[in-house]
Amino acid sequence: MYKGVIKRVLPFFLTFAGGLLVASFFVTVTAPNFAVGGRSGRYTRCREAKRYQSEYFELKRENERLRRELDSARQNIGADLNEMVPPPFVPENIPPPPPRVRTIR
Repeated sequence: MYKGVIKRVLPFFLTFAGGLLVASFFVTVTAPNFAVGGRSGRYTRCREAKRYQSEYFELKRENERLRRELDSARQNIGADLNEMVPPPFVPENIPPPPPRVRTIR
């Protein structure tokens, strides 16, 4: 009566166990331990968020300082920096493209 069930279920579990055995060589098969990272994980995220926020404000101050420095450099030069860029070089005598060669088959 249970012989048909055993014939179908037993190979499945043996294959599953073999797959776990092979996978255990490449990755850990154990369940993650969430109890260790409870409060400390939250504390780490909070500390990291504060570090990102301070870095953001530091970069914002640096950006403002560089803008002020650029404005003062523009005033000292007396001309807009865009006018100092030379126009792109375009040759006067551009040779025509080569003639198109058609092959007859």
